[in-house]
Amino acid sequence: MTPSPTPDDGADVSADGKPVVYDLADGCTLDDVSEGDRYHATVNGVVAYGVFVDLSASVSGLVHESNLLGDYDVGDEFVVELTEIREDGDISFTEVELADSVTERVDAGDQVPVTDLTDAVGDTVTLDGIVVQIKQTGGPTIFHLRGESGVVPCAAFEEAGVRAYPEVELDDVVRLTGRVERRDEAVQIEVDEIQRFDPMDAKPIRERLDDALDDQAEPNEVEPLVEWPAFEKLRPDLERVAKRLRAAALDGRPIRMRHHADGDGLCASVPLQLALERFLEKHHHDPEAPRHLLKRLPSKAPFYEMEDVTRDLNFALENRKRHGQKLPMLLMLDNGSTEEDTPAYRNLAHYDVPIVVVDHHHPDPEAVGPLVTEHVNPYLHDEDYRITTGMLSVELARMIDPSLTDELTHVPAVAGLSDRSQAEAMDDFIDLAEEKGYDEADLRDIGEALDYATHWLRYNDGRQLINDALNVNCDDRDRHEQLVEFLASRAERDVEKQLDAAMDHVEHEELDNDAHLYRIDVENYAHRFTYPAPGKTTGEIHDRKVKETGDPVITIGYGPDFAVLRSDGVRLDIPNMVAELVDEIDGGGVSGGGHLVVGSIKFVKGMREEVIDALVEKMADAELDEELAATFQTDD
Repeated sequence: MTPSPTPDDGADVSADGKPVVYDLADGCTLDDVSEGDRYHATVNGVVAYGVFVDLSASVSGLVHESNLLGDYDVGDEFVVELTEIREDGDISFTEVELADSVTERVDAGDQVPVTDLTDAVGDTVTLDGIVVQIKQTGGPTIFHLRGESGVVPCAAFEEAGVRAYPEVELDDVVRLTGRVERRDEAVQIEVDEIQRFDPMDAKPIRERLDDALDDQAEPNEVEPLVEWPAFEKLRPDLERVAKRLRAAALDGRPIRMRHHADGDGLCASVPLQLALERFLEKHHHDPEAPRHLLKRLPSKAPFYEMEDVTRDLNFALENRKRHGQKLPMLLMLDNGSTEEDTPAYRNLAHYDVPIVVVDHHHPDPEAVGPLVTEHVNPYLHDEDYRITTGMLSVELARMIDPSLTDELTHVPAVAGLSDRSQAEAMDDFIDLAEEKGYDEADLRDIGEALDYATHWLRYNDGRQLINDALNVNCDDRDRHEQLVEFLASRAERDVEKQLDAAMDHVEHEELDNDAHLYRIDVENYAHRFTYPAPGKTTGEIHDRKVKETGDPVITIGYGPDFAVLRSDGVRLDIPNMVAELVDEIDGGGVSGGGHLVVGSIKFVKGMREEVIDALVEKMADAELDEELAATFQTDD
């Protein structure tokens, strides 16, 4: 029997003097082994003169019977020393028996950052990462692996349609070895081996990867488009949201973006959609990642309806089952701040779906706060609706991708004009848009075009049409201008048609606070199921009366179970009025919200008269406020 080598025979030893036994990854080749070193070996064949063993998928050799210490069958494992590599590539081994040893893993190829994989096509690499998606196809299993600098798809094949490495689950820390290949102009790793770390061994790797993600998620420092002290109060909140969005993209978490389907909601969501898509393109080797991980979804109501949350949850759970995705992050834009949103939020609380809200409607922080991860709203900093969500989101998009700045400089002005903002910074935003070739009339036309297009799109995001109308990610300025002219003129035509029918039915009275009150039954005295909808119809009537009188004006457009409110020069505090109506009118079923000058309420049909009368009484007591007026001038 051949004596076992000792640690003094020149073989590698650990820092504490113990013999080192190497465990080769499947992708290791002859370049990864050396004569005199010890290796874990697996018997792959038994012959009369010895056994053949595998060290990896491509490193095999013979242990002659004279160098064996025992009898073995196929599949048995023992430790060998590599004694010779011949010129023809044949390898011979000697079995060794060690009382104590240290195992060290040998991975095939070098550790290569995800962002450098394009330069490693054709090479075998090793990558430590966290599994962020597992998708079973009709062929291979596709593992999406998050490394220190991005996410890469990795294809592992067992047999057609059969799950490879079934022990590997979502969020596991693994070490993957494979060959970098190109598939459809994108980089993909063809897996040789995946090693799953146990929790103790995974901890330092996870911490390193999470620290790298945290660093990469840091938002860019950008100067504001205009100097505006009121906005600066919200900057830290926006920076936190930017970091959360960048982190979600880096971690392979889908983002479902819900926005109010109006001009301000579109000015908020479209820039953010573009910024996040470009960020995903930069950090994911899967060219389909922007399409699969980001959805922009318009909502007709100014709050998160149960219909919307049910649809969102259904899609999220289906995508987790069919495509191995994580559950998404919900990003609420230009809605999401009120008590009306909380039933939907509580539904999401049963699942791992973080909620981020960027809004400018009057909030109910006590109701909403415990259910959301981040909440950006000017009211939380003693500001108000005049800082629109579109203005906030443009700065948020620039924190994610500053290269978009030139494409977005006109958008805050469109948002402000669409939402009738009287912010002190509006003149600066309009001046900024003029530098891009837009005067105020052009900006208003863009807002009208957006309203008109999204009305007919209904629940469709109308991606390219909306991009062209807003001139964001649009490659043809002439097409943009022609489209806006067409849509805005159609909107104007349909508004005129609606007002021709409605204006004769508008009722007027003068309130005790000297404000004019105009009201109309839009259910019976306006065209239904066409443009403009009841809210827009009420707003157009209101604007005409403001221009006509030059005085404080309140306008109510009501139907069987709803009322839309607009005011100019009157501090209505609609959310507070709604809260009071809830307490005062038993059986009214009152709900709703808004901000100081725009809002809507709902009630049960049989209580309409009582609710409207009580609402008018509160309006008669409301304070006149010149700062909330577009055209209101005092007598002196």
